[in-house]
Amino acid sequence: MQTTTLTLILIAIATGAFYFGRERSLLLASGQRKLASLHSLPGYYGYYTAIWALLPALAVLLIWLLIEPRIIVAMIVKALPDAQRALSSGELNLLVNNIRNYATGDIVAGDIEPFLRDAATQYQHLVAVSRHLLVTLSIGLATLGGVFAWRQITPEFRARNRVETVVGGLLIAASSIAILTTIGIVMSVLFEAIRFFREVPVTEFLFGLNWSPQTAIRADQVGSSGSFGAIPLFTGTLLITGIAMFVSVPVGIMTAIYLAEYSSTRIRSITKPVLEILAGIPTVVYGFFAALTVAPIVRRVGESMGFEVASDSALAAGLVMGIMIIPLVSSLSDDAINAVPRAMRDGALALGSTRSETMIKVLLPAALPGIVGGVLLAVSRAIGETMIVVMAAGLAANLTANPLEAVTTVTVQIVTLLVGDQEFDSAKTLAAFALGLMLFLITLGLNVLGLQVVRKYREEYD
Repeated sequence: MQTTTLTLILIAIATGAFYFGRERSLLLASGQRKLASLHSLPGYYGYYTAIWALLPALAVLLIWLLIEPRIIVAMIVKALPDAQRALSSGELNLLVNNIRNYATGDIVAGDIEPFLRDAATQYQHLVAVSRHLLVTLSIGLATLGGVFAWRQITPEFRARNRVETVVGGLLIAASSIAILTTIGIVMSVLFEAIRFFREVPVTEFLFGLNWSPQTAIRADQVGSSGSFGAIPLFTGTLLITGIAMFVSVPVGIMTAIYLAEYSSTRIRSITKPVLEILAGIPTVVYGFFAALTVAPIVRRVGESMGFEVASDSALAAGLVMGIMIIPLVSSLSDDAINAVPRAMRDGALALGSTRSETMIKVLLPAALPGIVGGVLLAVSRAIGETMIVVMAAGLAANLTANPLEAVTTVTVQIVTLLVGDQEFDSAKTLAAFALGLMLFLITLGLNVLGLQVVRKYREEYD
């Protein structure tokens, strides 16, 4: 039986348990007119019965599916001939994968030997036995759980308290997933970054002026020893981010001011959806636009003015990135301006201020914390952008402040270092994790700074 089918059966059993639990509570109350004799509403008794019928069975199902493959593989490996069990770890994993493929009818790498057929037959038998046991145990546990909860129902039973306790636990578990996932991501990056810093000093990584991560993997291979100074990457990231902010912040804030104070309802109803469409365009499309349209225009204009412009310039990537971030800045600034109480706007106008004076002297100062926080979030978004820079700014790690030259960013180098067949014990590959850790710390610092600005300068309104 498929796992999906078994899950649907368990849900059906839980639905039936809910019905029987609710009906038992109504029966104990002698009908709808004497519900006051029950501690909880009839629905809570039904939910309590359904929880006992569903959650233990689902827990067993999840644990079984997690440990089943390992147990079956261990039994298959134990039954293999001595020659196959003596294989290396990688070869043994390939053999087990061939056994699985042959058992499921997929393509097998290499010749099909008799022991492979026997192992595949045993694998099919073990999987079939395991699934029969799983179905029997899950359905039986669901039935027993429902019967147990059904027998506990009495007029004095605190079903609502039990249900709310279980629901509260489920909500805590659900909210913990995001926290645990974040911790797992940080720890995985941190451990690999520590391995990198054991090979490359932190001072060389943070203050070095040359980035050339190519290293010789084997002792007999001719190659560079590698240079891991990340300053060119940080300066390239800041250069492109600065250009993007120079475009997006003024345009985004002025757009928000116009939509919040000067535009008519009809224009606002058209402009807002257009901005949302602009925000929904994939970044790879922006990358194509930057590489095929903006970069040639920037180069032609620059050469016509006597400047030498690289085909992949930081200016082209920054301009397109700024266009991409305009909807983010505009939306956050618009929300901050509209959050200012209407009474402040009306009071300023009543005192004789013009609409421009009201906006400059009243609304913008009141909304400034929200606008600053939105700008810092936009900076974090720009620092983490990858596709536009890959397609429009190039891969050259140049230490320059000239926006007409080609530069690269931290995110681009992370992608470059992890593309293709790599050896994860080399400093070249581990450098990607060190760059990822630095990028995480930078964006985290910007987000914390944005929250501090909002909290410090936020005004409380009645």
